[in-house]
This record gives sequence, C-alpha cells and structure tokens, in this order.
Amino acid sequence: MTSAQVDEGQADKGRPGGDAGDSGTSGEGYQRGLGARQIQMIAIGGAIGTGLFLGAGKAIDRAGPSLILAYAIAGLVIFFIMRALGELLMYRPVSGSFSEYAREFLGPFFGFVTGWTYWLFWVVTGITEVTAAATYMTYWWNIPQWLSALVFTVILYGANLISVKLFGELEFWFSMVKVTAIIGMILICAGVLTVGFSDAGDTATVANLWNDGGFFPSGITGTLMTLQIVMFAFLAVELVGVTAGESKDPETVLPKAINTVPWRIAVFYVGALIMILSVVPWSTFKPGVSPFVKAFEEMGFSVGAAIVNFVVLTAALSSCNSGMYSTGRMLRDLALNGQGPRAFTKLTKNGLPLVGTTFSAALMLVGVGINYQWPGEAFNYVVSFATISGMWAWIMILCSQIRYRRMADAGLLPQSSFKAPGAPYTSWFALLFIGMVIVMMAIDKDARISLYCAPLWALILFVSYRVLQSRTPEKTTADTP
Repeated sequence: MTSAQVDEGQADKGRPGGDAGDSGTSGEGYQRGLGARQIQMIAIGGAIGTGLFLGAGKAIDRAGPSLILAYAIAGLVIFFIMRALGELLMYRPVSGSFSEYAREFLGPFFGFVTGWTYWLFWVVTGITEVTAAATYMTYWWNIPQWLSALVFTVILYGANLISVKLFGELEFWFSMVKVTAIIGMILICAGVLTVGFSDAGDTATVANLWNDGGFFPSGITGTLMTLQIVMFAFLAVELVGVTAGESKDPETVLPKAINTVPWRIAVFYVGALIMILSVVPWSTFKPGVSPFVKAFEEMGFSVGAAIVNFVVLTAALSSCNSGMYSTGRMLRDLALNGQGPRAFTKLTKNGLPLVGTTFSAALMLVGVGINYQWPGEAFNYVVSFATISGMWAWIMILCSQIRYRRMADAGLLPQSSFKAPGAPYTSWFALLFIGMVIVMMAIDKDARISLYCAPLWALILFVSYRVLQSRTPEKTTADTP
C-alpha cells in the first residue's frame, strides 16, 4: 500500500476505520462527531441541490416527460457508484476516501490527481453557490451582493472550525428544508390530481406525461442530450464517503446511508417529476425557470415563488458548507501523503483541518470578488469544469473498486463486509455510462466547454506531479502514470 495513512493505521487493520483506541477519535486524528441522523441527512442532501430545483427546467424543455426515465437510469448508475464506494469504505473507512483508494489501488499519481481535482471541484462549486445564495437574497432585500456573499462565507467558515458536529447539524437542517419542500410539492400535486383543487385542477392528469408530443417529444436523442444535466444534479452524492473518518459508527451508518440511494432518487427526482409533469404540461416549463416555481404559479399559489427561493437559498448554502468541509479534508489527505504542503496536515484541538479549510475559504472569497467584478465568460469556463471534475471522482471510485475486488478475490486483501452487488460488471456498466455522458457533453455545444477545461487542468497536475516527483522520489516510487 502506498498511503501514509495506511501505514499509520496498520496496527488497527483488523478494526474497520483504523480506530486508534479511542472510540471518539479516528486513526487519522479526526473526531468521530457525525452520528447516524446527520450522516443520513448528509447522504440525502448530497442528492438534492440546485440541479433539481433550477436545472431541471432546461432538461424538461429539452426532453419532456422522458426526463423521468433519464433520472431513473442515471439514478441506477449512481447507486452502482455508491455501492462500489461502500465496498471500499467498509474495507477501510478513511476521510481521504476516493483519493486514498485511487492512491492505493491505481498509484500515487492517480491519488494526487483525484485529491486535487476533487478539491478544485468543491472550491469552484463553493464560489458559484455562495454567489448564487447572495443573488437569492436580493429577492427579499436590496443589499449588495458582495456583502451577502461575504457574510455567508464567514458564517460557514466559522461553523466548520467550531466542530464537525456543528457542520453535521447545519447539513441536517439544510437537508431537512430541501426534503420538506419536495415532499410538500408531491403532496400538493397529489391533491390536485385526486381532488382537483387549485387553478390547475381541471387540466391536471397523468395523461400529460404522454399527451403533448408523446413521452419522447424530442426523440431518444433529446433524452440522451440531457444526461449531462442529469448527472450534474447528482454531483456531491459521493460526499458521504468523505465523512467516513468522522462517523461515530461507520460500519453501521455508512451502509444504511448508501442503501437509501434508490428510494431517495425514486422519491425526490422520479416521484417529484412525475407529479409536477402530471399537473402541469411539460411544454409549459422553460430553461432558467425553476419547475417548482412554475408549478406553483400554474396552480395559482403566488407564495410558491418565495418558498422555492428560500429552498434554493438553503440548497446553495448547503453546497458551500459541504465544500468547506471536504476541501480541508482533501488537502490534509494530500499533505499526509507528501502531495501537498505539510502545513495542511495540522489539526485543531477539536480535530479540524484549520489550514486547509482556511486556504480553501480564502479562495472562495477571491472567487466571489472576481465573479462580482467581472461576471464574464471566463468565469463561466471555470464553473463548467465542475461537472467533469466531479465525474472524475466517480471514475476513480469505480476503477479502484474493480482493482480492489480483483485483489480481494485473489486473497491478497481482506474481503469487504459490504460487497457491491453484481460487481465488477455493475462497475464496468457505470464506467461505460459515464463515458457515454462525456461523449454527449462533447456533442452539446453548451456543455462542451467543460471538456476544454479538463486538458489544461490535467497538464497543470502532470507538471506539478513531475516537479513533486523530482523533489520527493520516495513518495512516488510505486507510480506508473
């Protein structure tokens, strides 16, 4: 094994999680402050974000009701990815998560690339989300956007430096707002369909799913072209893996959280879209408009816009909060393995990565300032990179799981207590599906920009790694990039 963290916890290999003898502290130095309730809601919240509340409008306009099928199939792929991650987590639950697994099973170079790419993903996402949250605030108050962005960033930064438990509590309540909103929408739509109240009562019918141009109004091609939007909506579902090193009972909590993925997707994506598109014909929805807001308007509930604005605000803050949490852990994991500045290894007395979190938060503030001063295409190019960088983490999870299963079946490593069903075939299927999504992104002129950014970032990482390799060859002797 190539990981410094594996070496640290080798004596505790028999106990999943590498506990260092203290039930409240992991072998990595983190405090196990996240309980089952918080992990479950972090897992749920990771699957619900602005991609659903806002982005679904563009996807509905492109694919019509067939978007429901796209979410269902993509959701199945996400479940395969999460079960692959779950198998690795039960083999060795660490906070570095997929960066650690890439380093162990694919080589130090892939661990380096994965760690820094996932870090950049969350920094970029944090920049966009805190800026979006500041924009949403102008719905109620006419205050400078930069001021709201600054206040939100400072508050979330402070919360992440107090304790991991406070981070978990914030995510719990952020996720609770999102879940309540979706369930409320589903119940209201069900009432409109069955009882017929509201302005949409006379036209609401399940037949709306196929009456207006059929279930595939834009053909199969139109549905395929929405896959990148659909997959973007699921980005961050893997965040539960980063919490592994700080879960109180990872062997029990993490499998339960991962196994809830199917019903989460079935309810919050498939179920919500079925209800909305049954009540309001799909041709009513337009890009840039939240389908939730539009549905409320069509039903005659003027308060709906304010409600959804609040929900989207919490979704943006939740994403930024998750970004601050994960970036500090990723930087520390890289530093522990000699692939980042040693200053990032330091923890506070509460077991929090102060330097890494502070560095990332500072970059988020710089990004907010840039976005405020120069909201041009250059910034959009950086933002578009989030999709491809997020999917890189999924690719590394699947490749690492395939390699791990092969070694475990050969008796070279202990078997995981939470095997991915159907693996490695399900993992290969998920990889092929992601490959198809990337092809669709290359065809779509709106999404193609994401692929332009990737080679430049890959070049920066390759050069950086070679410089690191020349300075500390002992850290990269097992590498074959």
